[in-house]
Amino acid sequence: MTPEVKAFFDEVTNTVSYVVKEPEGSACAIIDAVLDYDQAAGRTATTSADEIVAWVEARGLQTQWILESHVHADHLSAAPYLQEQLGGKIGIGEQITVVQDTFGKVFNEGTQFQRDGSQFDRLFREGDVFMIGQMRGEVLHTPGHTPACLTYVIGDAAFVGDTLFMPDFGTARCDFPGGSSSELYRSIQKILALPDDTRIFVGHDYKAPGRSDYAWETTVGEQKALNVHIGQGRSLEEFVEMRDARDATLGMPRLILPSLQVNMRAGQMPEPDEQGDVFLKIPINKI
Repeated sequence: MTPEVKAFFDEVTNTVSYVVKEPEGSACAIIDAVLDYDQAAGRTATTSADEIVAWVEARGLQTQWILESHVHADHLSAAPYLQEQLGGKIGIGEQITVVQDTFGKVFNEGTQFQRDGSQFDRLFREGDVFMIGQMRGEVLHTPGHTPACLTYVIGDAAFVGDTLFMPDFGTARCDFPGGSSSELYRSIQKILALPDDTRIFVGHDYKAPGRSDYAWETTVGEQKALNVHIGQGRSLEEFVEMRDARDATLGMPRLILPSLQVNMRAGQMPEPDEQGDVFLKIPINKI
């Protein structure tokens, strides 16, 4: 089955969100939606999410799932807003509990913050199947970038989050807490074991040197042949050496601190204080 895929690119965070629609029928899922956030002003907006809402409503689609590939460190999730506007269940990998435990400590969240994944409607594990109308989706657990990373295989399309980028840009970093370059290598092998003509939709694009346009769709065959980090049968040892050395040179994502606090709560803000004001924390020397 070949789903219809509509991409929405947010140039501020270089994030690609997707609406995935069954080829016959009106059911759809939304993957990795962005809540706009002005860090300097501490203000959120729904401009990016409203583009998705308008597109879905204009076609009379029924949103059944709002899926997260992982707990993003580079943008805030718009999942709760989309659920309010369009319905659907919010899903993520079951290892979200590991991420919640790790960053609950980093942000000194105390006992009020639940670390059981209960903020989400569905926690997926390896091999789980879900339906988008009459269209079947299957879950691959693909950790390495984070412990909770998933790849959603829907018909002939695989939505890989940050695990893989376009072939000329490579693979995800693995230096966040809970990340592992050797795990990422094994996760990528799962994806590359899919049929060569499987369409791969990546979660970000940064325009690799020499490329003037943003891109987000490739195939398993292209990744195996051309990926600059993992292609041509690169060994585990070679990949780990390259990935770890590269990660040691990278700075933290600009929005990592607000993103993690919000996204580990399924896109909800922390509880307001007695005056109804909401605050995000800035831990010092913790990441």
